[in-house]
Amino acid sequence: MSFSVTQPRRRRLQRSELAVPATSVRFFENAARSGADVVFLDLEDAVAPGMKSQARANAIMALNEIDWGAKTLAVRVNSLDTEWALRDIIEVVSHCPRLDLVLLPKVGTAFDVQFVDKLIGGLEREQQRENTIGIEVLIESTLGLANVESIAASSERLEAMIFGVGDYSLDLQSLDLVFGTPNPAYSVLTAADAKGQRARHWNDQWHFALARIANACRAHGLRAVDGPFTDYADTDGYRASAARAAALGFEGKWAIHPSQIALANEIFTPSAEQIAWARKISGLIADAGKAGKGAIGVDGVLVDFAHQKLAARILQRAGVAPDREANSA
Repeated sequence: MSFSVTQPRRRRLQRSELAVPATSVRFFENAARSGADVVFLDLEDAVAPGMKSQARANAIMALNEIDWGAKTLAVRVNSLDTEWALRDIIEVVSHCPRLDLVLLPKVGTAFDVQFVDKLIGGLEREQQRENTIGIEVLIESTLGLANVESIAASSERLEAMIFGVGDYSLDLQSLDLVFGTPNPAYSVLTAADAKGQRARHWNDQWHFALARIANACRAHGLRAVDGPFTDYADTDGYRASAARAAALGFEGKWAIHPSQIALANEIFTPSAEQIAWARKISGLIADAGKAGKGAIGVDGVLVDFAHQKLAARILQRAGVAPDREANSA
């Protein structure tokens, strides 16, 4: 039996994480000026095999020469089963003091993270780095999802988990053509009504994976981040996908196009209504406590100290997202 309370390993604002191919140098300055909380320069899926070395050099140049302001910067290295992974990690960690996170794709076991942790640690000591580099991982295989709890507990350097729906759907062999969107085939028909009509009930084929990742992250103090929604022209679909993830406890979502950044920031920031509710409840519970009451009725709803904790969590989340807090004042 455990009575421990898990605290976040490291707090970072990660409502939106913008993907930028490291071969697309023309996008770097725009990414730096964007509203994304996190930017990752991609050396993996967005880069052709013959361009891997050039992409790595571009990423190192960008991290060292561009003013990224207060953004969190990550580099998605190639997966550990490739010939590029080791050199990716060594080069970007050794030559990029501005690097905040190594984004490790296709993590299947806890050992994958532990290996990269030790490698980064040795490079940090060699470079005498003052700031510790974190790790975020992509859960994008059936093996990774099967081991998600042990992966979440694998390293103190690990900060976040991302659901990589694209490669996961390939590994699962679901044969989706557009990654991150609902599949109309994953549905059932209701029984016939009195008129013989049957309704189609859509299901969410990614709920199991998302819920399991979110639970593992919360159990071990990690940030849960939802992955790509590749139909970037469908803003309503992206908004709904992000809201679904937020309802499950995720803190942010990838943006594979700049148009998705503002949507993610909006969805994963407490609304003005939530902030107002939290302030109201905090005051009412404080007054009730002074009167010796542990629970009170508010607008026909029983409210107790659990709601006070929720209110504090909402206000804390709003405090690290000053754009919404300022607008709600």
